[in-house]
Formats: sequence, C-alpha cells, structure tokens
Amino acid sequence: MNENHIKTIAKELDLKTAQVKAVASLLEEGSTIPFIARYRKEMTQSLDEIVLTDIRDRLLKLEELDKRKVAILKSLEDNGHLTDELKSDVMAAQNLSVLEDIYLPYKPKRRTRATIAREKGLEPLSNIIFEQEGVDPFKEAALFIDPEKGVESIDDALSGARDIIAEMINENPEARKKLREIYIKKGMIISRVASGMETTGAKYKDYFDWNESAVKAPSHRVLAIRRGEKEDVLNMTIAPPEQGAVKLLEKLFIRSNAPDSEQVRMAINDSYKRLMSRSMETEIRLAVKKRADTQAIKVFTDNLRHLILSPPLGSKRVMAIDPGFRTGCKVVCLDRQGKLLHHDTIYPHSSKEMVHKAGHIVEDLCRNYKIEAIGIGNGTAGRETETFLKELTSIRDIPVILVNESGASIYSASETARREFPDIDLTVRGSVSIGRRLMDPLSELVKIDPKSIGVGQYQHDVDQAALKQSLDDVVISCVNAVGVDINRASVELLAYVSGLGPQLANNIFEYRNEHGSFNSRKELKNVPRLGPKAFEQSAGFLRIPDGDNPLDASAVHPESYDIVYTMSKNLDCTVSDLILNSELRSKINISEYVTETIGIPTLNDIIEELSKPGRDPRKEFELFSFSDGINKISDLKPGVKLPGIVTNVTAFGAFVDIGVHQDGLVHISEMSDSYVKDPAKIAKVQQKVKVTVLEVDIERNRISLSMKSVPGSPKQKSGKPAKAKPKEKKVINKNTPFNNPFAEAFKKI
Repeated sequence: MNENHIKTIAKELDLKTAQVKAVASLLEEGSTIPFIARYRKEMTQSLDEIVLTDIRDRLLKLEELDKRKVAILKSLEDNGHLTDELKSDVMAAQNLSVLEDIYLPYKPKRRTRATIAREKGLEPLSNIIFEQEGVDPFKEAALFIDPEKGVESIDDALSGARDIIAEMINENPEARKKLREIYIKKGMIISRVASGMETTGAKYKDYFDWNESAVKAPSHRVLAIRRGEKEDVLNMTIAPPEQGAVKLLEKLFIRSNAPDSEQVRMAINDSYKRLMSRSMETEIRLAVKKRADTQAIKVFTDNLRHLILSPPLGSKRVMAIDPGFRTGCKVVCLDRQGKLLHHDTIYPHSSKEMVHKAGHIVEDLCRNYKIEAIGIGNGTAGRETETFLKELTSIRDIPVILVNESGASIYSASETARREFPDIDLTVRGSVSIGRRLMDPLSELVKIDPKSIGVGQYQHDVDQAALKQSLDDVVISCVNAVGVDINRASVELLAYVSGLGPQLANNIFEYRNEHGSFNSRKELKNVPRLGPKAFEQSAGFLRIPDGDNPLDASAVHPESYDIVYTMSKNLDCTVSDLILNSELRSKINISEYVTETIGIPTLNDIIEELSKPGRDPRKEFELFSFSDGINKISDLKPGVKLPGIVTNVTAFGAFVDIGVHQDGLVHISEMSDSYVKDPAKIAKVQQKVKVTVLEVDIERNRISLSMKSVPGSPKQKSGKPAKAKPKEKKVINKNTPFNNPFAEAFKKI
C-alpha cells in the first residue's frame, strides 16, 4: 500500500486518510465494492458504493502512473541521462502530462530535423542565437558553413539552428504547461464537411460548419462529430486562436528586438505550427474524448440501473408472445419459476379463420395453464396483438402487458439460450425471454450484453474498456442490492454475486443440480472451490427463502448471526419471533451489542433487515396501458396528450414509447416548465409519463413530444412565469450538463 497515494486520494475526494486506507486494505484483501459498502461500514465510516468505486479507480490510475515512472527512470538510466535532480522531478510528477513533459527532451526519438541539424554541427550556433545577446546571426552563421556536412550557405546554417531551437521550445516543460492551459481555456472544436461529402453525409449536416468551445461542448456533440470524422464526412480540429498561443510563447522566449531575437521568433512560429500545436491538439482531443466518454458512460449506466431495477411482476404463471405479422406470433406458457411449459404459433393478423383459431388457442392455453398475466413484445405487431387479446372476452380479467423486447433476439441466439433450450427455435427462445423479463427484469437482463439493451448514447464510440467496467459495476451493484435466490438463480445471475464470478457460479449451479436445493447458507461451503473468502464475500447476498434458518432469507451476514441469536436469547424468544414481532424488536437496545468490529451502522442494518427480511428494494409493479386507437405514427396529431414510458435518457432529452413502434423525443427544452440542466434529474428509464405531441414527421419517422404543462412555451429559470419571446427571434437551447473545465481529464492522460 502506497501511503502517498492514500494521502493524495483523501485530499482529492475530501475524505479522511483512515477511510481511504481502510478501503485500500479491503480491496487488497479481495473484498468487493458491494461487500465493503454493506458489511464493512465501521471500517470505512459508511462510505457508499459511488465513493468506494472512485477510490478504487483512482488507486488504479495512480498505480499506472507509478508503473510509467518506473519505465521512464529505467529508460533515462539506460541512456545515461538520469541524475538525482531528474529522478526527483520524475517521482514528484502528479499526473501523466507533467511526467511526459519531463521525459520528452530525453525520450528516444526518430531522426528529426533538429537531430539532423545537430549532426551537421549547428547546435553551438543555435545556443548562441537562443541566448539573444544582440549578436549578428548572419555573421555567426557564416562561421558554420561546411559543404562536407551539408551546410552550403548562411541560410542553411540559420535554418538548421532554428530547427534545434524549435525543438528546444517544444520540449520546454514550462512552455508546454502554459500552452496546455490556453488549450484548456480557449480551445475551440472546429468541424467542417469533407470535400464531396455534402450529400452522402447529410445526417451530419448540423456539423458541416460548426465551431464550439471545447470546454463547454456536451458529450453527445463531441461524439457525434468524432463519429462523422471517423466516417470521413467531417474534418475536425481543436485549437485556440493561433495568435494568442504564439504570443504566449514569444513572451516566454523573446528577450529583445535584436536580429538574433527575430530568428528565435521565427523558430517559435515554426515550433508552434509544426510541433507544439500538433501534440497539444492530440492531448486535448484525448482529454475532450475522455470527458465525453465519462459523461456518455454515466448516461448509459444510469439508464441501465433504472432498467434492470424495473419493478418485477413476480412469480406468476405467464403467457409471453413475440408478435409478428407474416410469420405469426410465437406463444409460450411459463410456470411461476419461468420454466417453459408449452409453445405454439398463432396468426391473429391473417384471415378471419386464422384469427378465430388464434383466439381459441389463446383461450385454451390460458385456461389449461392457469395463466395470470400475458406479456407481449413491444416490437412489430405488438399493439395489434394487444388489441386482438383485449377483444377476447373470456380472458378479459387477465392483464395484458407490453414488454420492452430490446435485446431479446440477442439472447435467443446466445450460447446461454442454446445451452438452456438446445432443441427449441430462436423465436421461441425470444418469447421465453420476454416472459421472464416481465416476471423479473433483473434476472433476465443479466443474460444480455448491456450494449444491446438500447439505453445508451453513442455506446459504440466510447472507450470500450471503461464502458465495460462501468456497466459491470452497475449490474453487480444492482444484483447485490436486490439479492439472489440461490435455488432459482441462473448461472449468469449468480456470476454477478459478490465474490463469485463465472466459475464459482457454474460450480454452484452444478452442485444444485446434483444435490438438490440448498437448505442453508452453510451448504455453500460444500461447493467445490468455494473457499472462505468467496463465502465471506457472497453469503450475505445469497438468499434461501424457505431454508432451515430464517436468517438465511435475509441480508444479515452469517458472521452476524451470533448477535441475532444473543438478542433473541436476551428477550427469551426465537429468531422467528424477532422477525414477526415488531414489539419485541423495539425492546432491543443496540448499543448493548457493540463490539470491537461491529458498531451502530451494522446493528442498525440488522434491525432493519429483521423487520423486512430479504426485502426487495424495487418498487411494486404497476399496470400500464397505452392509448387505445393510437397504434401507428400516422394516428398521431399535434396537441394530442398520451401516456408513455421513458425508454432512454440522453444529454439532450428523453425518448418515450407512446405505443406506435417509434419512440418520440422530448427535447431538454420541453421536459419541464422550469429550466432543466440535466435530463436525468427529470426522467428515468421505465418512468411512466404524460406527453403532448408537438410534431410528427412521417417521412423521417420522427416524433417530437413535450412534458410541459403548456407545450412549446418558453423555458423558465425560476418559479416565475416565463416571458414570451418575440416570434422573430429564434431561441437556441444551449443547455448542457458539461459546463466544467476538463483540466482533470488532462491530469489523467
């Protein structure tokens, strides 16, 4: 453990050194973020998962910085450049940008123009000129003419000297620091259409002639421009005004107006245009990209969290339908555990005879399998199938629910689905996924690559490693927050439990198949390769609802069972009595049970868990219906008010499903009667909302919606009514959650 890293992180995150040290120690021991947050509150002073993740990620970054320092020191030593002073500078560097600036003059490089000039013996001339003591540079240059070395004239000598000076300026740490500050404060993103791409790249039309401050550019615009650049539609540059950058360098290096200073001035211009501007643009592009990625990933992870924590219908006998017109609707019947009992195909959108037959099949299946709910995929023919079912009078009491089917086709073709249903058609597997997703979104969605679920923003353009880490963190957090029934969970779900992973999850699954259901958490210790550490990390998150010990159904960790036993003994009752009787629990004075390792936070958690053992933190399921008669985009009219479900939240607004097979966009300016800075503060994925249709573009398949009480009215910045703007003035919404400088991104490059 690096004490300097602990102090650095404590200062950056405004935490106590002891807190950061405790977290670092627990992470080194193999503890997971959910375990630390839930069961080691005394050690961390109740830090939540967000802060714990920040500490973990910063520790990794500082470790990467240390590795780079070691590599640089080795290179300096191998090449004979290392001095005590240089070593001290390297070790003191707080970020990669500063570290690389220190190393740059000594970094092995290909032959440059300055290298060639030095080989010609022009370094002494460059030093004389750079001193700027008022010498005549032309006279001095004449002394260095040497045709044998390739210096044919005074101009050749001066040109070579300027090349050396230009490189010296480029490698000057102070100059790079100052220039970097200008790029951060005044850098502009400049986007222009590439020659000949005006027509083929029409989707990027907004960025054909676009200028914007890099420090204020929102994530979605940065990523859109970069995608356009990648597709050769746009040309993008990032730079501050050239004049200001050059003047800054002149202020640092020009000492007079003498002829030798004029040579330095020429070298400065060359250094900026040929060397410094390019390397600085590379840095700032990386910083802007990193910042855009961070925000886009946050949008994605927030949306994913709300989606997978959607309220579950619960253990019900479900009929699930993957709708279709030409190929028919694939129907499956599932038991309360999600087991496939029957599958069939109906054609409710064909001839009268086929519609009549489809109705009889559905009614028979509902009766035979005692169906309690019907889930329909919300894709093609979804609303039409919903209408067909609601017209069947004999099943009118069974709720019909449209289910977001994004990613169901990905699951149906996956190795997981093939392993579970080796002899069943892809489309039937998709129907099963729809039904299970209705019963328990979390358990089913963990089987699908999160990038396929459709709640991201430019997810394929961001850093994929960072995205995967963040998505994994969210899924792990959600799975462990809800808890997992060890006797019903799939291998995929078990793999996300704290301390397990794919191999141990598979071992648990195989053990369960061989020995039957687990009756107690203690049995976990019999699972092959599941050792004490894995048991410690996972046991509290695994539930056994009908086990021998009532505490095994709760989030009370086995390491705390003795405390609960002592509580029940002191009250002369059983553990079950404590769980069932709130009056008994009210008699417990938790301060009497404080030990060296267990304090008030853990004891409070225990009492809360005893009151609702294994409580699911997700909300109760609520039925939702789209407006009848509004099934396709052509049914929409401006001004119509409709119910909808938020399907995606982005930096510029929210997309809402209103039941017409095409989500509508509620732009950020139409999300509230008050000023909105961050759409995520107003809308959440799966949230039920009321919207008003503003505009319908059937040709481009676009729908504009509003969540305002008075759609289209000017946005407000306070509780006061907004003043109407003159019609001739077009108000451009400049809302952006990205209004902080990205200097921190530079520190981490």
